[in-house]
Amino acid sequence: MSSVQQRLMPSSTASAVGDSPLLTLISDYAAWYGEQTPDAPAATLDGQVQTYAELAHGVDALARAMIAAGVGKGDRVAMLAPPSPDFLTVVLATAAVGAIWVGLNPRYRYEELAYVVSDCAPRLIIGRRRVAGRDYVEDLEALAAEVSADLVLIGEDDLDARAHLPLSVYVAQGEAVSDEALAERKRSVATRDPCLIVYTSGSTGKPKGAVLHHEGLILPALEQGEPLRGEPLCMLNYLPINHIGCVGDIAAMVLVNGGKLAFLEQFDVETGLNTMASEGVTLWGTVPSVFEMTVAHSAFTQTNLSAVRRVFWGGAAMPAPTIKALIPVATCMGTNYGLTESCGPIAATGDMMVRDDADVAFATASVGRPTRHYEVRLRAEDGSLVENAGVDGEIEARGAPLFLGYWNRSDATADAFTKDGWFRTGDVGAWLDDGRLRITGRLKEMYKSGGYNVYPREIEIALEGHPAITEAAVVGIPDPVWGEVGVAFVIARAGVDAAQLQAHCRERLANYKIPKRFVIEPDLPRLPVGKVDKMALRRLAVED
Repeated sequence: MSSVQQRLMPSSTASAVGDSPLLTLISDYAAWYGEQTPDAPAATLDGQVQTYAELAHGVDALARAMIAAGVGKGDRVAMLAPPSPDFLTVVLATAAVGAIWVGLNPRYRYEELAYVVSDCAPRLIIGRRRVAGRDYVEDLEALAAEVSADLVLIGEDDLDARAHLPLSVYVAQGEAVSDEALAERKRSVATRDPCLIVYTSGSTGKPKGAVLHHEGLILPALEQGEPLRGEPLCMLNYLPINHIGCVGDIAAMVLVNGGKLAFLEQFDVETGLNTMASEGVTLWGTVPSVFEMTVAHSAFTQTNLSAVRRVFWGGAAMPAPTIKALIPVATCMGTNYGLTESCGPIAATGDMMVRDDADVAFATASVGRPTRHYEVRLRAEDGSLVENAGVDGEIEARGAPLFLGYWNRSDATADAFTKDGWFRTGDVGAWLDDGRLRITGRLKEMYKSGGYNVYPREIEIALEGHPAITEAAVVGIPDPVWGEVGVAFVIARAGVDAAQLQAHCRERLANYKIPKRFVIEPDLPRLPVGKVDKMALRRLAVED
């Protein structure tokens, strides 16, 4: 029996979903597929292939080095890099030794990096020396000095440097660590031990570090992989490594199911399409804003995407015209709803066959039903539980994949849960008659106009139903008469004016929900992952 087979979870809870077993640690999957399918591709970058055998060897070699350097269980390992095979190896090696991995986005300014590093206080920082032409050595050395962390650089061969080590030298220092010492360390790590800290996007304030565990990555990945059994699995991964979409929704899901990750360090539409074609991407998943940019690009209809079998989106609602444009690529589509803290979908549609306008309407109507590992309930503003369809309430969830809490923020952790242990998502939803969940807004984005609660997402959906509107974002701002009023920012085709948009809303919304101002823009400010930056829009609306 192999060491990985011995690490299957106890028989009382163990089960295997198709060909993918339920293992204890997320890092165990590199070893499992390294034994079962050693020559299968685990990751690619710029045409270079990393097999599962190579991934497993690299993970163990780096894990030995971490043990030799004194990285202990619960220590943090921060990494600054683009999405790449190096990122995957470091995440899994960190998990294997019971440490906690933290992603740093190369697009962040130094002050943003310093905030995360000072908050999580890593024992070790691993960084790419250069990303997109920017040299990070001085920043990384300053960050490491600030928290007295060891610094290891990828792509650095300067052995005379005093403040850091090249990765190759660091790994070589672990060669003396025995097989038994490595195995003993792995055995000491439990499935609900923390393995990641993912900082929230900070759309409503300073980011908080959500502490995620091995089981939280594994269970959703197994469930999401079920419909893919017997099919080739390849996904494009270009998302920033500090985002749950990169680490969980794509990397963990593909790894757990033995698929191939096609990494792209710098995304642009044409390169993304070319990579999808050359690598044979079968599952195309990203955020709606990227789908919108892609279907609008001239290369979209010229690229061979015949390998794509499924399309899914998350993070926001997808406009109907974009869904229609994707039908020639794949009629099997899906969406889901989750947060960083849920470490996977709370609700999902599963596979939907989308062929015509009626199917598109069905696909845009909801985010599906609660997933296997989550219970969902809605709580009304008066504190009562929502029982009837069509009534708004805050979405609350509980389930095994849920995060362990916010790093160094016991107050925020306590505020995030109800007294009976349900996580308060801060999102507002309503049940449809058939039991599906519809997202109607964000609690913190809700504003009161003339005493009425207004949820921006409802207005955005109405606006995006206009044939000339590709995207809408609504924010509330103070008003001396009504308390607050809405301002709508829209991306629209030429020829549309505010009067037309107001008339469109008047046919679909109560008067108090109609924005008092419409701003037509060529694009909207966005957070690093592509979501609309509502804080930036609110500032623009107030200043105007």
